[in-house]
Amino acid sequence: MALKLKIIMNPSSGREQAMVHIEDMLAHLVARGALERADISYTSKRYDAKRFAENTDASQYDYIVAVGGDGTVNEVLTGIMNAKIDLPLAIYTAGTVNDFATINGIPTTPASFARMLMSPDIRKVDCGKVGDRYFLNVLAGGLMTDVAYKVSSELKTAFGPAAYWLSAMKDIPGIHDRPAIPLVIKTEDETVKADALMFMISNSKSVGGFRKLMTMADLSDGLLDVLIVKKMDPSEVIPLLGELMMGDHIYNDNVVYFQTDKMKISVRGKSKVVLDLDGEKGPSLPCEVSCIRDAITLVVPNKEDSK
Repeated sequence: MALKLKIIMNPSSGREQAMVHIEDMLAHLVARGALERADISYTSKRYDAKRFAENTDASQYDYIVAVGGDGTVNEVLTGIMNAKIDLPLAIYTAGTVNDFATINGIPTTPASFARMLMSPDIRKVDCGKVGDRYFLNVLAGGLMTDVAYKVSSELKTAFGPAAYWLSAMKDIPGIHDRPAIPLVIKTEDETVKADALMFMISNSKSVGGFRKLMTMADLSDGLLDVLIVKKMDPSEVIPLLGELMMGDHIYNDNVVYFQTDKMKISVRGKSKVVLDLDGEKGPSLPCEVSCIRDAITLVVPNKEDSK
């Protein structure tokens, strides 16, 4: 079957190699007689990807292909959800972190991505919703969670993932002076209160490049995983980072971890907390968060074909 693709691309992603990679991917499809049509929409500003996705005529295509970082993918997700577009989503990793694509083993080379499109597995995955916005990977607040949208595009392009950590590490010495977030999370079963340094709500195991951050996460279980890191002494942070790398952090007394399908998040008092939404600036607290089960049809590698 010759494929009909709607490609939504951030041309500055992947150290500006995204365009070359997609051209190579399309060349692989053409060489195998597997491409009928490829319409490419290039983003130039925020919300372009969302608008392109919303305006997609699902009857004209087999897949939507999102090419870019987590922010681009989030906009495509939002457009798909807003317009109720029933098309499988393929994600070409071209940003600096791309947690969601990484955890799903999505190919990162043009040839392997083309093979996935020709012989895919199709699976339903959940997404999170906060207010009228959506997230495929993570909603977060507090220390280091605003790094993704504070770091300039130029720095991301020049240094890749290291740009995040170069910026984030500057925050650690000031932890002692940084006020805790007086966090309150209410679920149907319990109310969790904590003086938090940071918190994250995720749909997948990998967040911020930490592959085992959400140890119990499952993309299709109808649940979101919640991780809260309590206020602590700066000397305790580096050991905790080591535990985060190994996936042993849920046993740390400074960590709260649980799962739920919906919650209300607020703060005691008048603290202002702006959230990170899949690597972009999100809403402020208070907010309501829920998991939408089987929200998206995702294109992933065919395990039999990859053997």
